[in-house]
Amino acid sequence: MISAKKFQRLLLQWFDQHGRKHLPWQQNKTPYRVWVSEIMLQQTQVATVIPYFQRFMQRFPEIADVAHASDDEIMHYWAGLGYYSRARHLHRAAKMVMENFNGVFPDNLIDLQTLPGVGTSTAGAILSIAFNQPAAILDGNVKRVLARLHALIKPINEKNSEEILWKLANKYMSKTRTADYTQALMDLGATICTRTKPQCDSCPLQTYCAAYAQNLVTVLPKKKAGKTLPVRAVTFLIFKHHEKILLHKRAANGIWGGLWSVPELAGKPNKKTIKHYAQQQLQTAVTDYQLLVPFRHTFSHYHLDISPVLIEMISTSVTASQEIWYNLQQPETIGLPKPTQTLLNLVRKLNTARKKHHDASHSLRKIKQRSRRPGAAARTR
Repeated sequence: MISAKKFQRLLLQWFDQHGRKHLPWQQNKTPYRVWVSEIMLQQTQVATVIPYFQRFMQRFPEIADVAHASDDEIMHYWAGLGYYSRARHLHRAAKMVMENFNGVFPDNLIDLQTLPGVGTSTAGAILSIAFNQPAAILDGNVKRVLARLHALIKPINEKNSEEILWKLANKYMSKTRTADYTQALMDLGATICTRTKPQCDSCPLQTYCAAYAQNLVTVLPKKKAGKTLPVRAVTFLIFKHHEKILLHKRAANGIWGGLWSVPELAGKPNKKTIKHYAQQQLQTAVTDYQLLVPFRHTFSHYHLDISPVLIEMISTSVTASQEIWYNLQQPETIGLPKPTQTLLNLVRKLNTARKKHHDASHSLRKIKQRSRRPGAAARTR
C-alpha cells in the first residue's frame, strides 16, 4: 500500500517530466476558461475538444459573452461536439454567474454545484486547477488509475465502488500544487494507464500497483455489463430548392435539443408517409424523391439508422414559425447536429457535381453546333 505523500511525490515527479503543460486552457488560465474546458471534456477526449475550445474562446473570450449570446449561436459553436445538454447547461450557468454572482465565478464547492452541468468532480477540477484549492476529482481516467492501483474487483459503476473510489481520491489529494496534481492524475490515466494497452513500464506507480502485481491490468477496471444498444430507424427529409434546404428547430428536450435539423419521420422511407408529411406540413405535393445512401449515428444509449431522402421543391413557401430555408452558400450561425452537417455537405457536393455536368453538357452542345455550321470543316483543316 502506498502512502498519500509518496503517491503525490511520484505522480508530480512524473508530471514534471512527462505531463501535458501546453493545452489551450492551461494558457492564460482563468476560472472561466477552466470551467468551459471541463464541461467540454466531460465524456470527450482532449484531442477532440481542443479545436472546439479554441473557436469557442475566440468568439466568447469572457463569460459575459456567453451569457449575452443567443441559444442558436451557442449551439452553432458547440455543434459536432455532441452531448448538447452540456451546451444548454453552460449557457444557463453563464447567465447565473452574471445574475447571482455579479459576473465573478464562484470559488467554493457549494456555489459551484448550483451551476447547471457542474457535479462534484467537475467542481473539484475547477477548484483545484483554477483556484488552487485541494478538491478531489473522479473522472473516468482517475477511476481507472485508482481501480487498478488497488485492484478493485467490483464493477466501478456500482454505487459501493463509487464511494470507495471517492474515498481514495480524497485520501491522495494533494494540498500543495493542486493544479499540477489534478492535471497529473488525469494525464496519467489518459496517456499511461489507458483503457487498452496501458504502458505499465512507464508508470511511476507500477511498484505499488496491485493490479500489475496480480496480473489483472488488462481486466481491470470492470464495469457491469451494459445492455445491447437498440436500433431505431428514421427517415430524414431533405426538402431542397436550388441552394436552400428546409430546416426546423427541434424541441429543447430530447436528442439534439434546440438544434436545427431536417424534418424526420419514424421508420424507413415510405412513399405514403412522405407524401402525407409534405401535404400536411408544407401544403405541397411530392411526386418523386431520391434515396441517398443511408448511414448510422450512434448515441450512448442507441443506434440511429438514418435514411436520407432528397426532395426537389419548386418554391420555398414555409408555414411553421420554427422552420427556415437554410442557404448552403450563405449559411446562418445556427446549431446543426453532426448528421445534419453531413447531409448538408453531401447536398453541396451533389449540387457542385450537377453544375459541372450541366456546364460540360452545355459546352459539348456549343461544340456540336459550331461543327454543323457551313464551312466549319474547311476552317478546321
